[in-house]
Amino acid sequence: MALAALVAIVVAAVGLFAFAQVQWPAFNASNVTRALTTLGQVASIAVLGVSVYLVRARRWPLVAKLLSWAGLSAFVTVTLGMPLAATKLYLFGISVDQEFRTEYLTRLTDSPALHDMTYADIPPFYPAGWFWIGGRTANLLGMDGWEVFKPYAIGSLAVAAVVALVLWNKLIRSDWAIVTALATVAVILAVGSPEPYGAVIAILIPPALILAWGGLHRPSRVGGWGAVVGTGIFLGIAATFYTLYLGLAAFAVVLMALLAAVLAVRSAGWRAAIPIAVRLAVAGAIAIVMALVVWLPFVLDLRHGRPANSGTAFHYLPDTGAQLALPMLHFSLLGGLCMIGTIWLAIRASSSRRAQALGVGVVAIYLWSLASMASTAVGSTLLSFRLEPILLALLAAAGVFGFVEGARAMWQVMGEPTRFKCAVIAVGVAGAIAFSQDIPHVLAPEITTAYTDTDGDGVRADKRPPSAVSYYAEIDKSLADRIHRPRADTVVLTADTTFLSYYPYLGFQALTSHYANPLADFNGRAAAIKAWSELKTPDELVKALDASKWRAPDAFLFRQSGDTYTLRLAEDVYPNDPNVRRYTVTFPKSLFDDPRFTVSQIGPFALVTRNPS
Repeated sequence: MALAALVAIVVAAVGLFAFAQVQWPAFNASNVTRALTTLGQVASIAVLGVSVYLVRARRWPLVAKLLSWAGLSAFVTVTLGMPLAATKLYLFGISVDQEFRTEYLTRLTDSPALHDMTYADIPPFYPAGWFWIGGRTANLLGMDGWEVFKPYAIGSLAVAAVVALVLWNKLIRSDWAIVTALATVAVILAVGSPEPYGAVIAILIPPALILAWGGLHRPSRVGGWGAVVGTGIFLGIAATFYTLYLGLAAFAVVLMALLAAVLAVRSAGWRAAIPIAVRLAVAGAIAIVMALVVWLPFVLDLRHGRPANSGTAFHYLPDTGAQLALPMLHFSLLGGLCMIGTIWLAIRASSSRRAQALGVGVVAIYLWSLASMASTAVGSTLLSFRLEPILLALLAAAGVFGFVEGARAMWQVMGEPTRFKCAVIAVGVAGAIAFSQDIPHVLAPEITTAYTDTDGDGVRADKRPPSAVSYYAEIDKSLADRIHRPRADTVVLTADTTFLSYYPYLGFQALTSHYANPLADFNGRAAAIKAWSELKTPDELVKALDASKWRAPDAFLFRQSGDTYTLRLAEDVYPNDPNVRRYTVTFPKSLFDDPRFTVSQIGPFALVTRNPS
């Protein structure tokens, strides 16, 4: 895995560097980069095809292995890197959820200490694993957090892809492993890549579930401890990267343990369940120890009884979360593969350990989805809609197995015709290319946003006039001139929270309560901001700021509106969809007309800083 990861890093680095040497047209204004993406994908699939041929021919095994790693990592790199070649931003730019993800990466680029992405003096709630590695990578390369996001996201996906391939190779025959890895990676790139820190875990879940089943269900009751340890390590990594995917994976593993225990008890009595419970406990203990690496500061802080009423991360129910995902009934290439996978899972459930493991994973997702729907009755959800990439990956893996085994059965029924295998290969390759070249089309809105958003250099990659973000550098300089403390020790109250994504200032309030740390008391802070805006004199404001139970803002970054300064804030209105309502808080300019404040106009912004007393 270490060697495969190294190959992936080299391939991704070389590919992204090469893409950056040419002045490509914007993806949303030209088809050039889409054409070159397809060319690169076909070349990558061809390399993987050569590796499959060498494996089946039992020739040059080391070369075959290196080609499979290079081909798969090149596929990831060209599929995402080429469409984004003319922009420094990743999918979705700095918009939507990518805003707080970039803010987190920027925070951990500035310092390796575990710290909340926004608030002062609070440990992180969101797992820091992926962001911490990215932050250290940016720091090592001398890059800003926002700038490293794109290459790091693509590189980490390439690494996850080849690590999954290595794992597949240990679980199934090598030629099948290459094809299965390509299928699952392509699916995750199409539906999960905008959320890279989750996608790297999603890519690993299908082989990890097969590994877990191998460790828990041992009819011979010997061996399998390597699989148990591997399962624990995977769950531990998931815990440091993405809590929701950890929850699903752990739920699936527990279901496996229960199923294995039932089967063992039926054949050998109730004592046969004890070794299974021990194996599950060992895997869980390993996962918990690894999880504490990022979770311990938050858990320790909970002892102080800090308010937790801002934890509304589960308050989101889009249309896709209100119904069960049934991709096998969609009339598309992916839908067809999922249908083959569904049929294969049903037919092989009693005879294939692979089908059993993947089937438990699929059942776990549907049970989680039903539980999520049920939890809406008590005012929350389990965010089941975010599990669709994993469902698709599991069904795609099963679809590959079903396609190969089905083709072999047809070949035997037809009397083993000589050219039949060539026809199957042709159909498989055509399907792989057709799906792969459609990925940029599927991701077109996310790619377009990466070109229309303004980056940290104040540039829009589509060459259109930049947004107000272009003034951020001047705002940062003004803050540095007036507040002689590090950015990471300066609290800024602003509704333009993208400023915190580009510069590691602390924020007084998060973008929305759904991304706010439960320890931060989002609602209390919102009430305090509203109360400050209703004060009449600078004396009252200064007194209120000094009396704040949270660290008060050192600076305010407002928008201007006549005789007032405004902040456009957000509140949770779940169960409505959209689940966020925007509202405006207005501060009279007279509140800052005092020697204790310095006010400057920078573009559409008003920057207010508190002067030293």
